[in-house]
Amino acid sequence: MSRRVTLLASAILLSSSALASAAEPLVDAAWLQEHLDQPGLVVLDIRNVEEGSSEELFAQGHIPGAVHSDYAKAGWRTTVNGVPGMLPPTQDLEQLIGSLGIGNDTHVVLVPHGKTSSDFGAATRVFWTFDVLGHDEVSILEGGYAAWSAGGNPVETGTGTAPGPVAFKAEFRPELVASLDEVKQAQANGVPLVDARPKGQYTGEVTPENVGIAGTIPGAVSLPHDVLVENGADVLDTPELDALLAGLNLPEDGEKIAFCNTGHWASVGWFVLNKVGQDPQVKMYDGSMVEWAKINGEETEIGADRTVN
Repeated sequence: MSRRVTLLASAILLSSSALASAAEPLVDAAWLQEHLDQPGLVVLDIRNVEEGSSEELFAQGHIPGAVHSDYAKAGWRTTVNGVPGMLPPTQDLEQLIGSLGIGNDTHVVLVPHGKTSSDFGAATRVFWTFDVLGHDEVSILEGGYAAWSAGGNPVETGTGTAPGPVAFKAEFRPELVASLDEVKQAQANGVPLVDARPKGQYTGEVTPENVGIAGTIPGAVSLPHDVLVENGADVLDTPELDALLAGLNLPEDGEKIAFCNTGHWASVGWFVLNKVGQDPQVKMYDGSMVEWAKINGEETEIGADRTVN
């Protein structure tokens, strides 16, 4: 049995009185159904839609008692010095999180769509944000809302009840956030840089529109987000991850920096390496290729072939 499956099984066996210690990175629908009414738990539905109203999507159906926060619009990411998708100021995030009824003792279960590896990235990005702020009691519902509804679990409609605001105080963890200068230093020191974008963007065959420049950070390896999480539900297990790392000549443990274009797909890489792979030295570069290549004009590598697929 893998490390991740073992951890998940242990979480399910924990009694309801031990909720705070049950915050495994991934929980399934059965676990959530068992703990849904437990005091101190907030189900945070972060689904969003590219077109139309996210509030309408939530009203059409959600996990009973869930709180809604639109990942794209609520303030989980911001623009800094022309770079989109950056981590907002700590005080802004404290206010956002507290307004959702989440305090420092709250166990948060994040609910994405559960359809694609990219929508899983919304959950991992919010998870990373909580981790950066020093809040460990966070889990992602594996398979998201799709798994919940497909399992015949109860669904609530309507706008839901607005949570009462509470105080949330962050304890910032800079060791989880990589800056441009830190990425340059890591590159010079041979620290693995992990590109979580699709293979075509890594090799330079495809130029991402939001970057406008082809290629990857020189020396980076490719670990695409859609390989790490298939269909938004099937998260790579530890033995599979270890095999991929071995194929890339990467150590299972030790410092690594995950990146993509704007720090969204990179969070999938960070989550799988840091939480599933249990490597706490993995950090994320939220500025990613937009800051590296578009804003700062740093060199890119085209034709790299250090990839798993």
